[in-house]
Amino acid sequence: MASFNRVILVGNLTRDPELRHIPSGTAVSEIGLAVNDRVKRNNDWVDETTFVDVTLWARTAEVASEYLSKGSPVLIEGRLKLDRWEKDGQKFSKLRVVGERMQMLGSRGSRDGQGQGGDSYPADGNFVPTSGPPEGSEIPF
Repeated sequence: MASFNRVILVGNLTRDPELRHIPSGTAVSEIGLAVNDRVKRNNDWVDETTFVDVTLWARTAEVASEYLSKGSPVLIEGRLKLDRWEKDGQKFSKLRVVGERMQMLGSRGSRDGQGQGGDSYPADGNFVPTSGPPEGSEIPF
């Protein structure tokens, strides 16, 4: 049986990136992404917003922390991951995206994402790849 786990999202950051480092020194950043979709309800088109938590690793996490802020438009490519944990005897789960590639969509030098261009980091416009989380690593937050 085959399976495929790939997500591509374009949206705006809901908060400034939170950069941290795991004990090995690898950078990790959590970002919140608001993704809008237009749906028809009662013969009217309305915006429906979905909020997605995204985890970025290594250089991608550092770039996001340095160049992005709340409101910045960004394209994220990655995979879905279901986190499960137990606290005080109660089980919890949360679906999130592990970002594997990122492209900033605002113009260069515009931390608020209000620019008009499609410039991205690095200057050649390529995606910023990340190797993903190190094996067996836990997110420190």
